[in-house]
Amino acid sequence: MSTTPPPRAMTADPAKTEHADEDGALGWFRALGPRGRRAFAGAFGGYALDAYDYFTLPLSMVALAAYFDLDSGQTGLFTTVTLLASGIGGALAGVLADRVGRVRALMITVITYAVFTVACGFAPDFASLLVFRALQGLGFGGEWAVGAILVAEYASSAHRGRTLGAIQSAWAVGWGLAVAAYTLVFSVFDDSTAWRVMFWTGALPALLVVWMRRRVQDAPQAIAVRERSTERTPFTAIFKPGLLRTTIFAGLLSTGVQGGYYTLATWVPTYLKSDRGLSVVGTGGYLTFLISGAFLGYLTGGYLTDRLGRRRNIWLFALLSALCVLAYGNIPEGADTLLLVLGFPLGFCMSAIFSGFGSFLAELYPTAVRGTGQGFTYNAGRAVGAVFPTTVGFLADSWGVGGALVFGAIGYGIAALALLGLPETRGRELT
Repeated sequence: MSTTPPPRAMTADPAKTEHADEDGALGWFRALGPRGRRAFAGAFGGYALDAYDYFTLPLSMVALAAYFDLDSGQTGLFTTVTLLASGIGGALAGVLADRVGRVRALMITVITYAVFTVACGFAPDFASLLVFRALQGLGFGGEWAVGAILVAEYASSAHRGRTLGAIQSAWAVGWGLAVAAYTLVFSVFDDSTAWRVMFWTGALPALLVVWMRRRVQDAPQAIAVRERSTERTPFTAIFKPGLLRTTIFAGLLSTGVQGGYYTLATWVPTYLKSDRGLSVVGTGGYLTFLISGAFLGYLTGGYLTDRLGRRRNIWLFALLSALCVLAYGNIPEGADTLLLVLGFPLGFCMSAIFSGFGSFLAELYPTAVRGTGQGFTYNAGRAVGAVFPTTVGFLADSWGVGGALVFGAIGYGIAALALLGLPETRGRELT
């Protein structure tokens, strides 16, 4: 009889197993853990519905202009008011996230933008619609910043870029849903009624809040920091010497990127319908190319921001976005096939530049003021960037919408310059 002991079963090294579990295309998602994945779902859903509620206005712009007899400058004012209010809402939501928690602040922002989007559908005149849209902007401004912070605090430093890039892709999902609803609603109802129906569909986010209230929690380290704090960190902390430079340049970066983006998001539907003469169904088809490019751009940009670094990713797509805007606004009459094809790279580049924002801004601020810093810089940039769509609106009467769109390229130049004042943060642990 052999006295050789039987071979022992091989036991995997826990560290290696954990590392292997984070490899692969979805390793970033598995690395979040159960609570992190629920937080991801809540933030993804909130941002998708945020986009849906936002795009009810640009898609209804032509019908609104006809119903209230508005000129281009007045219709551009809708976007400016929304974005200016979003700057205030984002800053308030950021402070709220640091004081009452990320999830509670997130639910408040979702309820706010849903309620006032529905209210827009009942507006009797231009002035009341403008007020309701501004109030909708308060919730719209806060959702992304709070949701991005919530997920960033669950994500590992190695995967934070692609994790937040995936959150950003929710914007394209919401945009696509809005275009689908627009195509259906404006095909079924007369324009004078359809724009109201579009706004009324903005009640959908209320269902998400019910789920989030029961299933989503803040990251443990964020809870610990909030519970240890014996006094509230003032809003002015992000303007003190240690953070002032970061706040200034991060706000400037956000201004440039969002000035360029919202110029396109606001005016491309009008450009396709008015300048290019496309039907409702035709406009929806062209926007499908743009949105498909946007969705892949968010995911690709998230991957590249982890591989290339935050700054290089933004540099790259600022340049490419500016070139695409210039090309798209100068497509000759009759070249509608080129207009269709170019929509894909345009959507890809102007979205890929956003993918690094969630991780970059989160890594620039410590946990105690992360909500305040990220909420303020992202939304202050959005508010100042609101000048761009309005400028296009006033220039459109003399230049045409297509010609005025090139003004958005200036925003991407501002973003590239702002990076000179910010450090690279790839691999930085959140503290």
